[in-house]
Amino acid sequence: MNHSLIRIERADHEGRGIGRIGGKTVFVAGALPDETVSCRIVRRHSRFDEAETLDVHQASPWRVAPFCPHAGECGGCSLQHLDFSAQVAFKQQALESQLQRLGKVSPQQMLAPVYGTAKHYRSRTRLAVTSAGVLGYRKRHGHDVVAVSQCAVLPKPVSDALPVWAQAVAELCQRAPKAGIHALEIHCGDNVSALMVCSNRAIPAQAWRDWSDAVCAVAGSWQTWQQIGKNEPVRMGGTDGDLCYRLSEFALSMPFVPGDFTQANRAVNEILVARAVRLLQPQANEHIVDLFCGLGNFSLPLARSGADIQGIEGLPSLTRRAAANARANGIKNARFATADLFEVAPDAVWTRADKILLDPPRAGAYAVVQSLSRQHLPQRVVYVSCNPATLARDAAVLVEKGYVFAAAGLVNMFPHTGHSEAVACFERVYS
Repeated sequence: MNHSLIRIERADHEGRGIGRIGGKTVFVAGALPDETVSCRIVRRHSRFDEAETLDVHQASPWRVAPFCPHAGECGGCSLQHLDFSAQVAFKQQALESQLQRLGKVSPQQMLAPVYGTAKHYRSRTRLAVTSAGVLGYRKRHGHDVVAVSQCAVLPKPVSDALPVWAQAVAELCQRAPKAGIHALEIHCGDNVSALMVCSNRAIPAQAWRDWSDAVCAVAGSWQTWQQIGKNEPVRMGGTDGDLCYRLSEFALSMPFVPGDFTQANRAVNEILVARAVRLLQPQANEHIVDLFCGLGNFSLPLARSGADIQGIEGLPSLTRRAAANARANGIKNARFATADLFEVAPDAVWTRADKILLDPPRAGAYAVVQSLSRQHLPQRVVYVSCNPATLARDAAVLVEKGYVFAAAGLVNMFPHTGHSEAVACFERVYS
């Protein structure tokens, strides 16, 4: 395709540059506002095109050299060319813009953004494995795999071990060609970590033992797990002990297993949990409902206040894990139940709560916020969002129901990506 010169006018919420070629809008990956770049169109649509940057002719003062040798191909990090502090500022502005544009709402206060370090922040990841046994991440465009010899957003010991693990995975694929090995997941706990092979069929026992010995020989305490199809993950070998992470401010240890949802940025999660608890202001004897509670990441810190906590989660496995985590931490004022939070009844338990915490998936919590009755609105709602677009939609419903949109702020859970999370607080209007 032909190369074109384009002046970048602004950026979209994912950080792609936006300009025009022949009057048609073009979204340019790797370009920043106020830059002039040459680009190549990679996808054409009726109303806009998508392109990738080839050369930068006039650079933004916020442009930096990517620190990863795979940054040009790997689809994991799309914003390494943007200064880290500028990423945070851009995402905060994008959050505010999406709330206004999509929800027609604005918080009374924009909170200071929550963020951590630029490197070595990810405690879990999923790498693809090709049929030839190549270990890596998917390319930015398409399904091809980029073999990676290092990854600076993973903990340094994990990044350093990638060449050893890549060789071990290649050998395992050769010895178990019928297993259909397609992914390797890495789950880092505070003391013990896990490598999980995802395959379509079982791996022969001797091949597995040899692989397990090879990958567990690297520094640290590692377990090996296998997941066949959609079955529950099974621990196969390695170091004894539970995978867990700590929430130090609340004196909590949170056990988990591969397959459980945990936040990938452990340091930012600690800050986020503390902020959410402060915003909700739990008091002893209040009835607080934590919806989409997972394994208790917010429920158990809230329980430390002495409030009566009801956690509700759609996945039975996570409901069981949350209850077990409460017992393990000596918490008796938190209970957990499983329910479909996308199909809710008008008499749902949270409609009688004093306060609510929401932590939904990207689809948001529309059914929940619609179920709230103006006759009995919880005093306060804290909403933790992994999708500002659905937060904007749900915030508009809460404001229409009678809440003041008190505060919101960015949570930069995934540096160097276009992904943004947020935390927001809504307070009931008293007549």
